[in-house]
Amino acid sequence: MTATLDLWPIGNCQVSALVDRAGRFVWGCVPRVDGEPTFCSLLDDHPRGGEEGSHGFWEIDLEDCVETRQAYVRNTPVLRTEHRDADGNAIEVIDFAPRFRRNGRMYRPVAFCRIVRPVAGSPRIRVRLRPATDWGARVPERTRGTNHIRYVLGEMTLRLSTSAPIGWIEDERLFRVERPLYFFLGPDESFSTEIPTAVEAMLDHTVAGWRHWVRGLATPAEWQDPVIRAAITLKLCQHEETGAIVAALTTSIPEHAGSQRNWDYRFCWIRDAYYTVQALNRLGALDVLEGYLEYLRNIVDNAKGGHIQPLYGVGGEARLPERHAEALAGYRGMGPVRVGNQAYEQFQHDAYGQIVLSNAQAFFDQRLLRIAGEQDFEALEPVGERAWESFDQADAGLWELRTRSHVHTYSAAMCWAACDRLAGVAEHLGLAERATFWATRADAMRKRIETAAWRPDTNRMSATFSGDDLDASLIQLLDLRFVEPDDPRFRGTLEAVEAGLRRGSHMLRYATEDDFGLPHTAFNVCTFWLIEALHATGRVDDARVLLEEMIARRTPAGLLSEDIDPNSGELWGNYPQTYSLVGLINSAMLLSKPWTEVR
Repeated sequence: MTATLDLWPIGNCQVSALVDRAGRFVWGCVPRVDGEPTFCSLLDDHPRGGEEGSHGFWEIDLEDCVETRQAYVRNTPVLRTEHRDADGNAIEVIDFAPRFRRNGRMYRPVAFCRIVRPVAGSPRIRVRLRPATDWGARVPERTRGTNHIRYVLGEMTLRLSTSAPIGWIEDERLFRVERPLYFFLGPDESFSTEIPTAVEAMLDHTVAGWRHWVRGLATPAEWQDPVIRAAITLKLCQHEETGAIVAALTTSIPEHAGSQRNWDYRFCWIRDAYYTVQALNRLGALDVLEGYLEYLRNIVDNAKGGHIQPLYGVGGEARLPERHAEALAGYRGMGPVRVGNQAYEQFQHDAYGQIVLSNAQAFFDQRLLRIAGEQDFEALEPVGERAWESFDQADAGLWELRTRSHVHTYSAAMCWAACDRLAGVAEHLGLAERATFWATRADAMRKRIETAAWRPDTNRMSATFSGDDLDASLIQLLDLRFVEPDDPRFRGTLEAVEAGLRRGSHMLRYATEDDFGLPHTAFNVCTFWLIEALHATGRVDDARVLLEEMIARRTPAGLLSEDIDPNSGELWGNYPQTYSLVGLINSAMLLSKPWTEVR
């Protein structure tokens, strides 16, 4: 089967797995999202199934299956897959990663659960659990016990505990399903209770926990299902132990066929995380913000007033050296498969703005468990200093150009926002002198940006101080409150960006050559930025049409990747992409009719 992005994520904010349209685990890393993939066949061109040499997957295969249907259990990331054969025999498979509160803390083990239940007739199944190690280069050593199989991986040993006949699982034999079967793939520890009872209880608690979380979301009246699914998936992208938020769950899904634009997104970008908490804040999911701010405060402390990287590991790791996993051919054979991301070495000055903007809410929001105070403000001031020093200096920009640098208007405006928001926080805290200090700096930065980026000949802002460039990030000047919707400069900029970068219903990031030539696909979040701008400038009907089209582009799981082919509509890029889901939530919140119309 040709790999596609028709994938269903499951997870527990510690580990995650992607389940394909045949019900196979084809991607999943342990002991955390940026670890080695135990399931890696998504990036392997070996055929899956019984063929010699194929590994990196976990399938529960119904004999002579002719139909498979999949859906999430409502308001959860628990997946139900039903398989049916031509004679009407059928099974259902429930896939989930346990996550619930136990003994006063969140239980989220490095574990995946699968339950197989007979639905009709006399179904026969074959279970193939073939984990990989060393980035697909080796099959792990395997040992077995009475009711378990152990897989010795690079970073840890996983144990499959099951109520199914262990010899039949190990030998990959066909057998009839006459009772529910339970599989728990987790730490190398003995199961202390009866497996069926324990796994059923984990399922019940996990479903209840997620539904309770969703119940607290302030969803819009319209597009509730897409927004809830996006919110759940954004939550899955948070490494709850530290609060870090990864940009996507995968690595090396190319931005378009044969592009070589294959990046590892399983890390925490300051920029992406800012947009994620911004969207979830609008839904009232403050737990994500609180966890992320704890992570971010440690990043700022460790920087000691110096350079802050654009991204870090989910544990706060600063070094993320990039290499190729040679044993994996890549998505549809389109390598390379990259591990790590060289962008950690770059200068991307917009990070200073995103750090301050992410923190600013904590000084005002009385709902938070920890309200920020004067000491927190003092800890943020060195970030403002870096913003002041860097705002008109060249950087790699938000699109992370690898071989060129410019003074990017987006980065400069984000640095301005850092100083502007520090002034607002200082005023709120009654620190009049510091409020004046930061407001004065913000005013000076604004004048410099307006002068250097404005192009009177073309009646628009340029994406760089040195050129006359079009870039979709210019639309974000509105969200930053750098310009107002009725500002003629913004109107001219929006008109130029839409004319130059819009391709039908989709927006490119830019339309000029970069390190890898001309981009071929549209960047999904840029389309959502356009939707927000259309709404702000009164083109509400146009914005609704675009939003409906983007919602229709989602995978059957209700999700989006990073990129889309504007001609074919095929999704490309890492998946699920936080940027894209953020855009969906923000646009739906803006465009939905109010609840007063349906009450």
